[in-house]
Amino acid sequence: MNKLTDGRHKGPATGLVYSTDTGRMCPTCRRAVGDCTCKRLPVIPATDGIVRVSHETKGRKGKGVTVIKGVPLAPDALAALAKQLKAACGTGGTAKDGVVEIQGDHREAVISALTRQGHVVKRVGG
Repeated sequence: MNKLTDGRHKGPATGLVYSTDTGRMCPTCRRAVGDCTCKRLPVIPATDGIVRVSHETKGRKGKGVTVIKGVPLAPDALAALAKQLKAACGTGGTAKDGVVEIQGDHREAVISALTRQGHVVKRVGG
């Protein structure tokens, strides 16, 4: 890494990351995280408009989960949808990386709930 003459490093790694007055700092605009002006807008993944619901056990030690992919929602809205579906199925689950996982085989309940919300739903797999 390049150094300035006074021993400090130059480049993107330099800059204030924490201030005792304001707390965490944005490395891009160098303002407090709450006052950041360069916040990224939530990225909604591009889909073909079809929500796919499947059942998987691979990599989960035989435990089955209902997997919902292709929902065109922002991450916070996807987490809210996951919460609704978990409540409707009466079980746990998670929303991560644009995919919602509901513990257990609840394909029919998930498909009916998503259809009522106006999504085009397709059952994938057996």
